[in-house]
Amino acid sequence: MGLTDKMISKTKFILHGGFTPGGKWGNDELTEEILKNMPQQVRILLVYFAKEPDRIPKNYGEDVEQFNNNKKDKELFFDVAEEGDFRNQVIKSDVVYFHGGSSLKLLGVLKNFPDLREILTGKVVVGDSAGANVLCKVFYRQSAGEAMEGMGILPIKIVCHYQDAYKDKVSGIYPDLKTVFLKEYTFEVHEQ
Repeated sequence: MGLTDKMISKTKFILHGGFTPGGKWGNDELTEEILKNMPQQVRILLVYFAKEPDRIPKNYGEDVEQFNNNKKDKELFFDVAEEGDFRNQVIKSDVVYFHGGSSLKLLGVLKNFPDLREILTGKVVVGDSAGANVLCKVFYRQSAGEAMEGMGILPIKIVCHYQDAYKDKVSGIYPDLKTVFLKEYTFEVHEQ
């Protein structure tokens, strides 16, 4: 099997509730879930569009270390997403990891790719905090105290960095959609 051979027929979405700012990544279960059932060689696209540019090198180093600590016998190849080549990078990747940061910033970039749902098909797609937010139909943005619409790739509502105070923040919007509440360092898997 090569880097672009499909081992899964469905798209596997892993939504993560986020990390404490300044905290260590330290979620081995998440990394193991990402790499589960993947081919021997895995190409991972790290998407930092939600980050400030000065934070990317530190996040990249932490991500590579975290994945390498949990890769077992797999050979990992990492790419950092670039807006100008993003579509091609997604197509060539086995794993697309949307990092946290600013949901608005990430949403602004991803709206330039109307075929995003299509090109993510058959991949493992990870959304961490802002990354999870934009993949869903509706998300709660704590920094602004408001609910917003995401890309709608997953037909759910989400509240990342969940605390009891956020329980009803999206309840009146699209009441027929499931709401996912994710505390920090927790994740949930969805397949489509």
